[in-house]
Amino acid sequence: MTDRVKGLTAVVTAAGQGMGRAAAIALAREGALVTATDLDPDKLASLAETPNIRAQALDVLDRDAVAGFAAGRDAPDILFNCAGFVHDGTILDCDEDAFDFSVDLNVRAMYRMMRAFLPGMVSRGGGTIVNMASVASSVIAAPRRFVYGATKAAVVGMTKSVALDFVGQGIRANAICPGTVDSPSLHDRMRAVGDYETARAAFIARQPMGRLGTPEEVAELVVFLASPESAFMTGQAIVVDGGWSNA
Repeated sequence: MTDRVKGLTAVVTAAGQGMGRAAAIALAREGALVTATDLDPDKLASLAETPNIRAQALDVLDRDAVAGFAAGRDAPDILFNCAGFVHDGTILDCDEDAFDFSVDLNVRAMYRMMRAFLPGMVSRGGGTIVNMASVASSVIAAPRRFVYGATKAAVVGMTKSVALDFVGQGIRANAICPGTVDSPSLHDRMRAVGDYETARAAFIARQPMGRLGTPEEVAELVVFLASPESAFMTGQAIVVDGGWSNA
């Protein structure tokens, strides 16, 4: 432990698995007092035993739940918005319900979390926001990621806007744009294809490095962006994709 965020408070959404879980653990390891949230409380059970982590169920799609969650605590020093969903399909596969769900989870949930905690951050004189975007966004397009790419581009735009509007009030906001990361949700998508091994090979092949990223690699970027080490950085969309966007 290097104590890069020692004594700071953090809120992490979608902390039950994958990148959210890895980030919660990494922030706690580096000294932050972390509130790890997820829709599924069962996924949080083991995190509750980790030093510096307090687990709490939260449905970020529920406006009243988010408001109640924020009202019951001081604004955190660090907010990591990780909750999201990957819809598979072109615009012709994306009906109104699929479009609405992706917008609600990938965009509106982050809007709610930021809007709920920004006043407290501003009042205190500072805070750091890290939003989960994707390289499939305003960076590059990916096949069959129509609404996913659109919503993650919106995340980049929101992040840059918040960064600009509040830079003079001690707020920093940055977005992370991962490539293909070895996570439970990715394995679900591989299985959904119907040929797991072929799907896995295809996902690996699109990274010039020839491998998938790990949740822990993304988590280290979260810690960096949350720490004083990145104090001169705001409004950035940082790509961590194994070279995919350069291919």
